[in-house]
Amino acid sequence: MTSLNTYLTFEGNCENAFNFYRSVFGGEFAHVGRFSDMPADPTYPIGDEFRNQIMHISLPIGEHSILMGSDTGGHGGPVTVGTNFSISINTDSKDRADAYFAKLSADGKVTMPMASTFWGDYFGMLTDRFGINWMISFAEAPAQEE
Repeated sequence: MTSLNTYLTFEGNCENAFNFYRSVFGGEFAHVGRFSDMPADPTYPIGDEFRNQIMHISLPIGEHSILMGSDTGGHGGPVTVGTNFSISINTDSKDRADAYFAKLSADGKVTMPMASTFWGDYFGMLTDRFGINWMISFAEAPAQEE
């Protein structure tokens, strides 16, 4: 099964925003990850001022929807309100993830090629030829309980 969810991007206030959304929709966060949780990568260094910011957060809303988000962590330039979102696609196979990625990225811009990640997903990001941001993911590793 493939699912579509909204992914919001913030410039340092993601945690405050998601605490607000939780107060509106109820429920509990399925995941809260901070930039300090990431393995060190000299290609994408995280400054001390960003280490406590949100790398990824997810809030289930209803039975089939998840609101997700992150801070920029100092990467990706300034946030432009109104375009600070991506459509997140979660697929049921690596082949389907690759197919969606190839089709959506045609005449667009790949911002992160499809690759296995430290959190266990096969994941990539792109902006399509119409300027819409997409995140495509296949969970290679089984989900772990927190």
